Amino acid sequence: MAAPPQPSPSTPAAPSLIGRVTQAAIAFRQGLPVTITNDETTLRVFAVETLTREALADVMGGVLLLTHARARTLKIRLYTPEVAALPLEGNATPEALLALADPTFDLAEPMKGPFAALREPLPDGFGASIRLAKLAGLLPATVAARATAAAPAVTVSVNDIRCFEAETVETLTGVTRAHVPLEGAERTEVVAFRARDGGPEHYAVIINAPPPHDPVLTRLHSECFTGDLLGSLKCDCGPQLRGAIESIAKAGGGILLYLSQEGRGIGLINKLRAYRLQDQGFDTHEANERLGFEADERLYQVAAKMLALLGYSSVRLLTNNPEKVKALEGAGIRVVERVPHRFAPTAHNRVYLESKARAGHLL
Repeated sequence: MAAPPQPSPSTPAAPSLIGRVTQAAIAFRQGLPVTITNDETTLRVFAVETLTREALADVMGGVLLLTHARARTLKIRLYTPEVAALPLEGNATPEALLALADPTFDLAEPMKGPFAALREPLPDGFGASIRLAKLAGLLPATVAARATAAAPAVTVSVNDIRCFEAETVETLTGVTRAHVPLEGAERTEVVAFRARDGGPEHYAVIINAPPPHDPVLTRLHSECFTGDLLGSLKCDCGPQLRGAIESIAKAGGGILLYLSQEGRGIGLINKLRAYRLQDQGFDTHEANERLGFEADERLYQVAAKMLALLGYSSVRLLTNNPEKVKALEGAGIRVVERVPHRFAPTAHNRVYLESKARAGHLL
């Protein structure tokens, strides 16, 4: 009996869940269509931030999708869970839709609405498309229509998008480590971690090799390009980073996890948009929400996975944010103590710190 045919060595393997979502996020950033499927519907979707006139014509008759946070800013009534859906009007343009999605245009174009959002149940793919836009680092706004026999597009399922972050965390691995002496903490090692999603790496700064069997003094620090590198005075991130290293060294040892989750997880470009809104009088949390994001979009399972890979299961957490304690415990790390981490305000970051206090930080 003849042997069954074997696949050609040149036949590419089918993309994994992570590969499918990563390809879809790249397509969004390039202004290309994405097909989102589930058992009931197939949608053709574009990100508003990279929308072209040709792409908009492809989904005319469809809807503009906004988060509840952005919809509230525009005084849109919320009838449906997850997202608000506005029918696309015949005179819609990419520029007009971007002005609806991006609150930094609100002062220049204040006359918007009134809007009549859809009230009937929405396909699950609508909410998933917003999540995909966030994963792509774009404004959380999309346009979508039922798919027809249009040109091929990257295809991803609702379940793929929903499971992406948890799946990505599971692929996180240590890549390399090296001795990096720091000022005031010369016995320091930096460990690099990478996931399979093609995203930026995360780092653990290990000071004085703390033993894994004791609760380790730990600081979770989300990267801040403007504060950590440029020395921005708008936030306290730079002093918190350097102060954490100093505190850990003085305590005899511990770990600082440097997480690539800029702007509480919304990315640097969206953080700069939030800064523009702060210049208009909104605090940091209000600015994020006007952009359509949650007040905090960070994924703390990443930190828990890094600690587990390093062999630590319990920590003394250096933070003023009780939500970090809850999030880390929810991700499987025991927090035996919250250690305060405070710095005196300055004339430039006082409003920022006051907004943190209103959000529950213990300052």
